[in-house]
Amino acid sequence: MSDSSSEERSALFVATLTSFMAPFMLSAVNVALPAIQAELDVDAITLSWIPTAYLLATAVLLVPIGKVADRYGRRKIFTAGLVFYTLSSTLIAWVPTAAWLIGMRIVQGFGAAMFITTGMAILSAVFAPERRGRAIGLYVAAVYIGLSLGPFAGGLLSQHVGWRSIFLLMLPLGSASVWVTLHFLKREWAERRDLPFDLIGSVLYAMAICALIYGAIDLPAQGAWALVALGVVGIGLFVWREKRAADPIFDIALFQQNRTFALSSLAALINYAATYGVTFLLSLFLQYIKGLSSQTAGIVLVAQPVVMALFSPLAGRLADRIEPRWIATLGMLITAIGLAGLIPLNPDTHIIYIICDLMLLGFGFALFSSPNMSAIMGSVAPRHYGIASGTVATMRLLGQMVSMATAAVVLAHFIGRAPIGPDNYPLFIESTQMIFLVFLLICIPGIYFSFSRGALRKQVPGAE
Repeated sequence: MSDSSSEERSALFVATLTSFMAPFMLSAVNVALPAIQAELDVDAITLSWIPTAYLLATAVLLVPIGKVADRYGRRKIFTAGLVFYTLSSTLIAWVPTAAWLIGMRIVQGFGAAMFITTGMAILSAVFAPERRGRAIGLYVAAVYIGLSLGPFAGGLLSQHVGWRSIFLLMLPLGSASVWVTLHFLKREWAERRDLPFDLIGSVLYAMAICALIYGAIDLPAQGAWALVALGVVGIGLFVWREKRAADPIFDIALFQQNRTFALSSLAALINYAATYGVTFLLSLFLQYIKGLSSQTAGIVLVAQPVVMALFSPLAGRLADRIEPRWIATLGMLITAIGLAGLIPLNPDTHIIYIICDLMLLGFGFALFSSPNMSAIMGSVAPRHYGIASGTVATMRLLGQMVSMATAAVVLAHFIGRAPIGPDNYPLFIESTQMIFLVFLLICIPGIYFSFSRGALRKQVPGAE
């Protein structure tokens, strides 16, 4: 086996394994929260910080750490992130209190940000453009497999072994990734180190993202809107700062001069904003309105990520031969059709109809995601791989927050803070239909942005 082939296989192994680990852990822990609450005796607010602390820590580090990796070495940052993630996961298995658990979740989030940002950048650097789409397709498929297996494995482990075993599972997976990285990825990918790091820009970015995400999670409370507004102002200040910094952590010119990068990133944000809340809403609909058990509802909902995992590699291979915008735009269009199919949901809707619609959504998302990610990474020069990878992850996270905030605001408008029950089932159904309509309206402009990005295989301004 040639050195190049060995490097490609090793990079693909560690990148896909880590892309599986993070979403697996995220979805598995959500299922284990009741068990954590029972053992550690915490209130609902403290319990909510167990997933929130992880998300915030990941979000605030995504873009700055991408710049650090571009300058000082992506392999170094990737390995360090794996070590932080693996050690913190192992320590969580022994924490005595919720405070320790939340603290270790923050460290875990920092580690995840380090390998999420650099994993995609390393793949893009190792694989030639004509083979990059297939590699990214496998990377994306691993994300969906993690999301699919997380709830099932998390529930199984939590019930029969204990919730701490979920975190302990990361020890062999993380250790294997570290070993392969150190032994088979010999090269280092780094750029210039002579310019100062933009600490002010990093702080502005972290504060703005914290305000946006925490405010979105707390919507529709009055104080939450103030935090969201503060976050928007913070993003504005961050953009102003980055335009003037000698060595910005995020090159605003990528958005200003690189049409493919800008519209592909915007399309990713829109796609996640339109689709992420679907599983949350259907989980409630299936259990409250259709009367399914949580286990049966989970089996129904797994239809979407399974189709995503099956077709993402195919979409990635197609993007190596066909302009990514054509495949991604078709995927966005199919996603919109799937969202439209959910609007008339009512108590008489058959489960088979819901499963078929979820499969359609999964197929659309698979066609969109891999080619869109390939377009983003292929539209920038190698020196910007870390920033581009961080941007992809940030768009995903912000889109997820927008999606959940949309659902929360509409539900609060129709139902208020009352628990969902037979008395307000008609209002719940009406609110669900309204949310799916809003998701559809969000998705439609994404079709235009996806198509309008231009041809990837032409020379893109700002990509040199």
